[in-house]
Amino acid sequence: MQKLGLIAGGGNLPVEIAQHCEQAGRPFFIVRLKGFSGPEIARYPGADIGLAELGKCFKALKRAGCKAVTLVGTVDRPDFKSLTPDLRGLLALPSVIAAARKGDDALLRALVGEFEKEGFAVEGAHEVMGDLTLPVGALGAVTPNEQQMADVERALTVARAIGELDVGQGAVVCDGLVLAVEAQEGTDAMLRRVAELPRTIRGGPDAPRGVLAKAPKPIQETRIDLPTIGLNTIRRAAQAGLAGVAGQAGGLLVLDRDAVIQLADELGLFVVGVEPPAAP
Repeated sequence: MQKLGLIAGGGNLPVEIAQHCEQAGRPFFIVRLKGFSGPEIARYPGADIGLAELGKCFKALKRAGCKAVTLVGTVDRPDFKSLTPDLRGLLALPSVIAAARKGDDALLRALVGEFEKEGFAVEGAHEVMGDLTLPVGALGAVTPNEQQMADVERALTVARAIGELDVGQGAVVCDGLVLAVEAQEGTDAMLRRVAELPRTIRGGPDAPRGVLAKAPKPIQETRIDLPTIGLNTIRRAAQAGLAGVAGQAGGLLVLDRDAVIQLADELGLFVVGVEPPAAP
């Protein structure tokens, strides 16, 4: 079993991966990204390294004996002018900036390429921890009805369409009407916008309607950027008056799965996975 280098941004996912490695007996080493990783990851063996300190990162990983890496957690798109790269980072910066101008997915592929140049195998979070992704069907006790499934299918169609343009990964649909699409603001901010829309076109606590759906972009580097839902997603969806959350089965990470199921059941929301579309 190859020792894993865990490049950790913010949020719960790095902790979930670390706990999984502990339980599975897989050795690992944490690279805590300065300004992004949280205090909950600090107890694990590792090093604190800046976003553009690629040389320091690669040396730390090799010194620790890591053969594979996974890049997980939230990291905001940087202001490249404010970065302080080391020599290896400085060498990579022009190609990374050029890729960033082509969109998020090109940027992520460029980052993966830098790790692969150094001989590391890059593993997706869903490959490290196989039960992270959404399965086909309802995840909890609540199941969508026919009208809700129609909204699910339309929202997934919209999410895939904006994904083709490298815009975002999610959309909200209510009774066939597209209420919102996700861009750089992220899912939580999109759901806050939906919650401020008139009740005439969306649901509410007494009569939930509509669905949030998320799908990977067709061109997406899924090893480091699969769509994700967690407890905040469920809370925000309920606050926006939605009836449920949906995703492409195998293409959506579910953080804190047991807690997500419990909360969704308590709030009366469905969480459902849909088979990916057939290849053309």
